[in-house]
Amino acid sequence: MNEEQPAPLILVVEDEPALRRDIVEELQEAGYRTLAAADGQMAQELLAGVTPALVLCDITMPKLDGYELLATLRAERPDLAAAPFVFLTAMSEPREVIKGKLQGADDYLVKPVDYDLLLATVAARLWQVARIRGQHATEVDTLRTALEGLSGGRSQQVLDLIALGIVLLDGQGNVAHANRAAREMAEEAVFFSIRRGVPRATDPLSDKALQLAISDTRAVTENETVTGVMLHGEGQSISVLICTLAPDPATKGAQPTVALFLSPPTPAKKVSEQLLIDLFGLTPTEARVAASLTRGSRLSDIAEELGVSQTTISFHMRNLFQKTGTNRQIDLIALILAGPMAIETS
Repeated sequence: MNEEQPAPLILVVEDEPALRRDIVEELQEAGYRTLAAADGQMAQELLAGVTPALVLCDITMPKLDGYELLATLRAERPDLAAAPFVFLTAMSEPREVIKGKLQGADDYLVKPVDYDLLLATVAARLWQVARIRGQHATEVDTLRTALEGLSGGRSQQVLDLIALGIVLLDGQGNVAHANRAAREMAEEAVFFSIRRGVPRATDPLSDKALQLAISDTRAVTENETVTGVMLHGEGQSISVLICTLAPDPATKGAQPTVALFLSPPTPAKKVSEQLLIDLFGLTPTEARVAASLTRGSRLSDIAEELGVSQTTISFHMRNLFQKTGTNRQIDLIALILAGPMAIETS
């Protein structure tokens, strides 16, 4: 474990005292910190004050079983969305596995527990989360660093060479600068325009979401934040990634405080499904679903295209959220289109 940071905290939820004790001892010997609960209700009480890195949970328990605990956490604790949830179960029937997967479970360990497999599963799941978070943070930091401190002149002219639409807002929410790609998109007014110095989406519902996202981002004064929205127009959709910009102490005068990154409309960008598979550990079907989302396809359209049910698509979406460390469809799309998975095509 990294000595500069506390060891990952693992929550063990198991109603058999001997097994619970053995699992805790194995995890502690491996260097993890642990919390233990005898049932789902006790786990909820423990979770009120902590955020574990991973949850190991039995299915059949009194008071609140594993399925109920998982459903509650997925619905009420968005801060735990990226924390892997691994079931401990004596039931290895496919229908039980499917039920857990549909509710958002990440993995299964079958009793009697193989402790080598348990430790390997925990390590692999935590490594996957760390990789995704690191990759996402690096991309956002790179975009933010490239723009922070821009106040005019040649530095902003460089933005005209970027295919991604970039709009910089000042402290009042007005457009301080828009690069060439953004200006061209605004002139076409298919997805958005700039009216009275303010970016506005063409579609009323999209504009409502855009203004709310910009307002929420501008309200952040201490922590960096990133969010995204979809803009719709003429049967197509584009994503907008919105992030805060830290002021540059060396730069005098007014500086941009918020940046908008607008993805070019299809077919200007194509998503590399193979790169999605390599970066996030997706299955080919999950990569295909993710790529279809970036083209503006609806979930019902994707289900029809793949010849599967909406329930199956929902299952794939849950896996996509977990593997990419996102919580919403728009954030998933923004992550993909703002990153190296999206490549320019002629």
